[in-house]
Formats: sequence, C-alpha cells, structure tokens
Amino acid sequence: MSFAIIQTGGKQYKVSASKIIEVEKLQAEKGKTIQFKNVLLLNDDKNTEIGNPNIDGAIVEAKLIDNVKDRTILVFHKRRRKHSRKKNGHRQRHSKIQITKILSKDGKIIGEAKLQAAPKKAKQPEKEIKKKTLVKKVKNK
Repeated sequence: MSFAIIQTGGKQYKVSASKIIEVEKLQAEKGKTIQFKNVLLLNDDKNTEIGNPNIDGAIVEAKLIDNVKDRTILVFHKRRRKHSRKKNGHRQRHSKIQITKILSKDGKIIGEAKLQAAPKKAKQPEKEIKKKTLVKKVKNK
C-alpha cells in the first residue's frame, strides 16, 4: 500500500489514497481540489523516496470536504484568595480533506482514490396503515 508524508499547518501527516484527515484550517471553498507540494516522503510498494527536506515535483492532491470546528475547550483561570476568576471557551477550526491522488516527481500516479457514486436508495412500497376503530359496547339496562 502506497503512502506519503506531507507537511501542512506546521504538522506532518501520513496519508494514503482515499484517506480522510483533519488538518489546520485551509483557505479554500468546499469541494475544491487542494495540492500539497511539501511532500517529505513517498512510499510505493517497491520504492521509498526521502526528500531533503522535500521531494521536488511530488504532489499530493486532496478534495476539501468541509471546514469544521472542534469541540469546545474550557479555559479557566482562578487566582486563589483574590475572588478573581475568568472562564473562557475555545473552538479550534479544522478542514476535513480526502486524499484523491499521490503523484511522484515524474508525474507518475502512485496512489489514486476510487471515486464511488452515491448508492441509490430503492423505493420501498408504502405500508398501508389500517386504522383501528374503537367500538364501545353499551349495556342496556
């Protein structure tokens, strides 16, 4: 299985084709294709290329799925015996991306995501709902 190590947002990520990862927020619109040119390592089934620091010409392409926010982290400061406290919250912004292609420095495709069409839902026949009628029996006196 082929993979690559890329650098974005000051962090390094091990990626392979069709993998979905969360990276630091990218300035792009939803559904756009993004190219990462800071490729540090490429591994094919047979060969491994290590960059010094990057591999020139190697590209990893990804599709931006969505820009999301992380869960809330509470930041609480208290100064003892001073009746002073401060509570704050923080939500980090991330971008969800899906890796579509990994290209070597020759332009050869090392890994490619298999795009699948969304499965169509078969229409199910609607069930007939029978209404139950309540019959109240009245006793004659």
